Amino acid sequence: MLDSKQLVTNASAVTAKLSPSAAVAKLSDPDTLFVDVRERSELDKTGTIKGAVHVPRGFIEFKADPASPNHEKALDPEKHLVLFCASGMRASLAAKTLADMGYKRVAHVSGGGFDALKQAGAPTAR
Repeated sequence: MLDSKQLVTNASAVTAKLSPSAAVAKLSDPDTLFVDVRERSELDKTGTIKGAVHVPRGFIEFKADPASPNHEKALDPEKHLVLFCASGMRASLAAKTLADMGYKRVAHVSGGGFDALKQAGAPTAR
């Protein structure tokens, strides 16, 4: 049986990663969409990255599936999706899920998630 740490390690090994500074450099790219996979309560406390779409990790499969009544149209498979959370673990799992669903251009922010993005200069919004 795999534990949660091993699941994250496995997901991270097979998904693209961006450093916080590399991710921030993509903020102005109209072909890139930032996806915040944290819970609503976290966003309420800290805000999010300006322009990011909020799709909680627990709903990623349903929001990404065009056949789902809960589909999030912003999750365009033609865009480069950059996922982040608080520490990188949930974003890693969500990136693997999207890749498994057929999304080709998915990466997650490594090295700290939301706080690391802020420290690298990403603007925030509430």
